[in-house]
Amino acid sequence: MTVITAGTSADTLTRDALTVLQPGFRGTEAPDWVLRLLGEGLGAVALFSRNIESPEQVARLTAQLRAVRPDILVAADEEGGDVTRLEARGGSSFPGNLALGAVDDVKLTRAVAAELGRRLAACGVNLNWAPSADVNSDPDNPVIGVRSFGAEPELVARNTAAYIEGMQSAGVATSVKHFPGHGDTGVDSHHAMPLIDVDLETLRERELVPFRAAIAAGTKAVMSAHILVPALDAELPGTLSTAVLMGLLRAPREAGGLGYDGLVVTDGIEMQAITGTYGLERGTVMALAAGCDAICVGGGLSDEQTVLDLRDAIVRAVREGDLPAERLADAAARVRDLAAWAAQRSGAAEGTAPAAPSGTDATDIGLEAARRALRITRTAAFTPLTKAPYVAALTPVANIAVGDVTPWGIAADLAKLLPGTVTGTYPAREVEEQGADAFAAGLVEEAGDRTVVLVVRDAHRHRWMADTLAAVTARRPGTVVVEMGVPQAPATGALHIATHGAARVCGTAAAEAIVGAV
Repeated sequence: MTVITAGTSADTLTRDALTVLQPGFRGTEAPDWVLRLLGEGLGAVALFSRNIESPEQVARLTAQLRAVRPDILVAADEEGGDVTRLEARGGSSFPGNLALGAVDDVKLTRAVAAELGRRLAACGVNLNWAPSADVNSDPDNPVIGVRSFGAEPELVARNTAAYIEGMQSAGVATSVKHFPGHGDTGVDSHHAMPLIDVDLETLRERELVPFRAAIAAGTKAVMSAHILVPALDAELPGTLSTAVLMGLLRAPREAGGLGYDGLVVTDGIEMQAITGTYGLERGTVMALAAGCDAICVGGGLSDEQTVLDLRDAIVRAVREGDLPAERLADAAARVRDLAAWAAQRSGAAEGTAPAAPSGTDATDIGLEAARRALRITRTAAFTPLTKAPYVAALTPVANIAVGDVTPWGIAADLAKLLPGTVTGTYPAREVEEQGADAFAAGLVEEAGDRTVVLVVRDAHRHRWMADTLAAVTARRPGTVVVEMGVPQAPATGALHIATHGAARVCGTAAAEAIVGAV
């Protein structure tokens, strides 16, 4: 049975199908196929690190897109901290959510987001797939971690709201994620389907608290999560679940819902949690039918044929009765409404964003926030370094959201402060082949009389890293330990610094602390 309404033309269906797609592409200039599809109705594009060389280049790219479609939504996944696209090749000028949550100063969070928003807007980006409103209740979470403001719902809620207010004051729409909450998962949905098996009361008191705050703060978009939450839907993940999207997110507050009426965008639809079970085209249609308004695609599949296949699958689903034309039209209208808001806000936000805290220049606010986020534990024996140390970074495999392009650590900053600093990078395989004790012995011998600075990232999640940390500090008690992930293990070494993230500014702040500059 078909549900196409009278007067619905093929051209309208095609335009609506293109409008709801948010695809990526390759290259630092817009390909011809993107420009052509913009003219045919494509409503958005997504920029990833592969599209970005400099702010000036991104501004030229977005101007090229807007010459064809002035009201286009240009999206990016710019969380700051570990997940950065604008500064993927050098590291972010802003600490991420966990660092901001460690400070827990909503004025600072708002101002950091406003400055990041100003930089996005200057490049022509008007939709940010951020912030993460996930409550990181599982410290072993492999994909959220430092991307969360923390493990306490109310702390996450107030900082999420402040971030949204700051970012949107700069004219950049936020897409709060990952609804209904990705913080209590032990699986990365890039690879498989995560499960959150808690009761509805726990969800309401934990996962949903930040999303309520985000909606109250006026977030322009919400990103769905590819996670299975049996308390809400025993069969379908959030992105494909009418119960999650319509029965909870959009349902009136008086009926127990969140009362949200803005745009809903999927997490990357090509992630294995969706395609591994439902396939790309079917998953896309199911997401739209369930209540999603926009389809994020292109983190991996970034070619013209993918976009054409999804467009045709959506049109076919309407014609065959699997997707009501009214639902598609409603989704497309929400995309256009957000595009109209963004176009209206372009330029109008100048001068309206919150000021940086007193005494802090806006351009330095990221470093100031990173300094305030440091948690430093010293022993009586430690004195600031004045001689070049030996810096050893134990490097885990980065999750897909973070990527392996962005450098991290403190070696470069320490080398500037203490010329002659020696550095080494040690992945899991190299350490595990030797064993923690043998590796530690070799490292200490190689360091000689230099102070060892051991840099780790989520040491509590990696047995090889925790064992190596213990072995090195046992052999060299004067070791400086810098934890650039989620701090969980007891402080070790003569100096222990928790940065709450691996942004470039977090490394700078830690290096300053080691030499006693802060």
